[in-house]
Amino acid sequence: MADGSLTGGGLEAAAMAPERTGWAAEQEPASLEKGLFQDEDSCSDCSYRDKPGSSLQSFMPEGKTFFPEIFQTNQLLFYERFRAYQDYILADCKASEVQEFTAEFLEKVLEPSGWRAVWHTNVFKVLVEATDVDFAALKAVVRLAEPYLCDSQVSTFTMECMKELLDLKEHRLPLQELWVVFDDSGVFDQTALAIEHVRHYDILEDRVPSGLVVDYRNLLSQCEESYRKFLNLRSSLSNCNSDSEQENISMVEGLKLYSEMEQLKQKLKLIENPLLRYVFGYQKNSNIQAKGVRPSGQKITHVVSSTMVAGLLRSLLTDRLCQEPGEEEREIQFHSDPLSAINACFEGDTVIVCPGHYVVHGTFSIADSIELEGYGLPDDIVIEKRGKGDTFVDCTGADIKISGIKFVQHDAVEGILIVHRGKTTLENCVLQCETTGVTVRTSAEFLMKNSDLYGAKGAGIEIYPGSQCTLSDNGIHHCKEGILIKDFLDEHYDIPKISMVNNIIHNNEGYGVVLVKPTIFSDLQENAEDGTEENKALKIQTSGEPDVTEGVDLEELMQCATGKMELYARTDLSEQVEGNCEIVNELIAASTQKGQMKKKRLSELGITQADDNLMSQEMFVGIVGNQFKWNGKGSFGTFLF
Repeated sequence: MADGSLTGGGLEAAAMAPERTGWAAEQEPASLEKGLFQDEDSCSDCSYRDKPGSSLQSFMPEGKTFFPEIFQTNQLLFYERFRAYQDYILADCKASEVQEFTAEFLEKVLEPSGWRAVWHTNVFKVLVEATDVDFAALKAVVRLAEPYLCDSQVSTFTMECMKELLDLKEHRLPLQELWVVFDDSGVFDQTALAIEHVRHYDILEDRVPSGLVVDYRNLLSQCEESYRKFLNLRSSLSNCNSDSEQENISMVEGLKLYSEMEQLKQKLKLIENPLLRYVFGYQKNSNIQAKGVRPSGQKITHVVSSTMVAGLLRSLLTDRLCQEPGEEEREIQFHSDPLSAINACFEGDTVIVCPGHYVVHGTFSIADSIELEGYGLPDDIVIEKRGKGDTFVDCTGADIKISGIKFVQHDAVEGILIVHRGKTTLENCVLQCETTGVTVRTSAEFLMKNSDLYGAKGAGIEIYPGSQCTLSDNGIHHCKEGILIKDFLDEHYDIPKISMVNNIIHNNEGYGVVLVKPTIFSDLQENAEDGTEENKALKIQTSGEPDVTEGVDLEELMQCATGKMELYARTDLSEQVEGNCEIVNELIAASTQKGQMKKKRLSELGITQADDNLMSQEMFVGIVGNQFKWNGKGSFGTFLF
């Protein structure tokens, strides 16, 4: 394992591991009927099998290849991976014990020899055979397999060169660089899955923002410094006379240092634990400063085109640049790439991107209220981001409008678009994601309509507490989850305002919509008395079929949640409408529970308030008309932590 890996239990400081190879991205998700850490009733012995034969699927990379098929192992969802780390691999180990715990786990499940694998780097791939495993170092001892198979970008990689390279490495290779060759006997299933879990450390996948790694190391340094001061202070106290003034002062300083260390430890835990990191997210502070209005007061139209021809210029002058009678003269600037145009913008500017395929290597940091629009169809105006980086489009402006553009993301750490604050409107766009799709931070407002979002390894859209998110007539598909609503039950969080109308959410691996909430909330609901009308109203439908005979009538519930929206006929509850009702039912329960918790806290302080009705919190503008199709786990689910 590479040092510096963020894992289920901690993060150790040191160098980062090599980049992920392309195979993980090439493998298409597939169902895993049985396998390590997935069967709820599985035996505690991870090597136990009910019957012979592989339960995993094989994968053959695209294109002409002489290599054998490998095990397909990258299809596990976040929840399944987390359960593996929590229950089998790391449990409650300390950061300093991560490698030791991982080694112990591998000793139990990994076959020490006899399996073949493809050693895959950024330069070559070669077929090898494992002869032993160094569990403590997380490395396999290998030799070249027969017959010799090698595919390299460099023609000089002969068998002799490869033997020399292995000799230099003492034939010991990191497990995360090995992809186990498929074997239908089932003997090596656990080996393939175990190596996949070793490979899936967050930093090894470059899935942890670089800023978060820096924050972690800074916090760790602060904690170590405070602890050093605390030890010195304790040592000095042992040399002081009892009841002296110096001792009293030192005791106060000691309490302050102890409190400071506890606060730092809590912050470290939020980063170290992948579940807490996933639930609460990395609250990255965007330090981009808005330029404001141009000193001259003039607004400029920026035209982006790799090449400008006469016909295109005439069309632009007619459609976009024609000056209305009496309108103030507006300067026009021409750019060859969209990033330079964005960087040149001031408040109120407009950027028009002409048809073409533009490749950028930086981040679109939009801090002023501007308009970014494509001149044509989105598929004809493609902006592709390459190279490492945390984000693609960073929005902090008060009123940003983006339309008619296709964004393609590669090698990203964070989402394709992040709205930190202000309002961002996305219309008639295509988002081809690689990590998370769109993130709507606390206090931010996001409106997306007539757009298509797909390909996210995480959630297509993440909605944070206190934000406002309006989704209308969009497609959200082929992501890990469609929409993820972060926990908002904490007393410091405001309830988000969410509108979802006529969206099609389909073909996502997990749920169409996921609500994150603490386990204690679920316990409160289970222990509630079923006899009261209030608890009937809070009843959550979990069977996948709305209960129309008890509690609040579904039509009333929909009317309560959607206000001005027209209701679907109760006698024609299709699968899509049931999904809408289930989401409304669950989220109303959560928002009402938050209100009850708030009242209880105020009551304990001697403050009384008039009772609020069910939807006085105004969480929803509307959830209606959405279609949920072919999502792996269903339309709606909850993620308890």
